[in-house]
Amino acid sequence: MKLAFPGGGFLLVPFLCLVWQQNSFQQKSQQAPKESAASSERPQSRKNPVKPTPENLAEAKKFFGYDCAMCHGAAGDGKGDLAASMGLKMNDWHDTSTLAAISDGEIFDLIVKGKGKMIGEGDRVSEETAWKLVNYVRAFAKKETPAPPKTGASR
Repeated sequence: MKLAFPGGGFLLVPFLCLVWQQNSFQQKSQQAPKESAASSERPQSRKNPVKPTPENLAEAKKFFGYDCAMCHGAAGDGKGDLAASMGLKMNDWHDTSTLAAISDGEIFDLIVKGKGKMIGEGDRVSEETAWKLVNYVRAFAKKETPAPPKTGASR
């Protein structure tokens, strides 16, 4: 004996997909609080455990040169070739006010997780290397630019 459902098979498939999708969504929403509870430390409060030694800065500069400079510019001025071709507006890391508004922990998260079109480094870099990059980015703003010469000075 065969049971036939005219058109029933077509209705059953979308229903099963809907149930599967809803179940998947519920599982993800239940997992989210566990993940956020695991990282109780806020990015703003995270302190950089790596000292900005000349060796650490040199290592970070090398990494920055082959992985970051294409967008952020070799000098950290935000004028990299790839960013220009994509029409992206990048921060100038020489601007002290830009860096003053962001904590080391937030820079670290940007490096590791990315933001917008920037893909984060994730597991491609060690935590120590990411912190060295934070120091290197901070070092851009510490480089003093010479004051422009005064013109029209009285004698």
